[in-house]
Amino acid sequence: MTDTAVSGVLVLDRNQTRAALPPDELLAAVRTALISISRGDASVPPRVAARAPQGLLGAMPGYVPRLGLAAKLVTVFSAVTAGGHGAHRGIVAYFDEENGRPLAVMDAETITAVRTAVTATIAMRALARPDVTRIAVIGTGTQARAQIDLIASMTSAELLVGARNRYNAERLVGGLASGTATSIEAAAKDADVVFCCTSSREPVLHRSWLADGVHLSSVGGSDGPEFDADTLRASSLFVEWQGAVTEPPPAGAWELQGTDPADASLIGAVLDGGHPGRRLAEEMTIFKSTGHAALDVAAASVAYQVARERGLGFSVDL
Repeated sequence: MTDTAVSGVLVLDRNQTRAALPPDELLAAVRTALISISRGDASVPPRVAARAPQGLLGAMPGYVPRLGLAAKLVTVFSAVTAGGHGAHRGIVAYFDEENGRPLAVMDAETITAVRTAVTATIAMRALARPDVTRIAVIGTGTQARAQIDLIASMTSAELLVGARNRYNAERLVGGLASGTATSIEAAAKDADVVFCCTSSREPVLHRSWLADGVHLSSVGGSDGPEFDADTLRASSLFVEWQGAVTEPPPAGAWELQGTDPADASLIGAVLDGGHPGRRLAEEMTIFKSTGHAALDVAAASVAYQVARERGLGFSVDL
């Protein structure tokens, strides 16, 4: 993806990064990245992190053929926002894959939230039953808002927002054309699809709340499990990469520790046609996301190209 027409490094702030991530383009790029992971084409080394007393600084470089080369530097600190939620802050740097020149720097929190929502939605499309009428989003933080925004722009299904704090759920629903704020249990019991986007340290979803045939996309749980062991045992499991099972948290998933790696299928293999995905209408499916640098590469490639086309950001000499 050599670019010799413009010198300097393009810098995108938070709003410009978000404006440079249109859903259709990002859906296509993330799909390509997920398939690349399943084929073994992506080059992504193990994550590394430096730990401070209140959090960590992680580094996630990656290369994906046809999408490019990028690296994310992100801090993960607990209870640093006004509402007491954790925060993921940092930058994503995008490079020319042919000569190594830095091309762009953009907001990592936006990249992470939007690409995660897109990944969870791709999994839903691949695994959920075709007759989905009610979708629940559990959580009220940055990731939940990104998921709600994406769902609202793509489907006419009824949206349920479940949270422990009813007021926060009502605030999210207030900005939508339609939607219902309710408890976590009520949202889960009424939904055909559940997106779990929390920072909980213990399960917020239980098997007894979930109907047969439901699809669950779980994208939170950096500090602990989002769903209980009974839910996992009752479901067919799909992940972005095998490390979600084989690696310890936070690289791997809390919910999947001790799981037989043979029980986890790659979502990229479903997208690529190598795995059938859901086999039965009553089958429960789980997509457990832990994030992957290839997805950051996908989002950065879209943001850079769209920003160039739309004249977003400004250039600096580095």
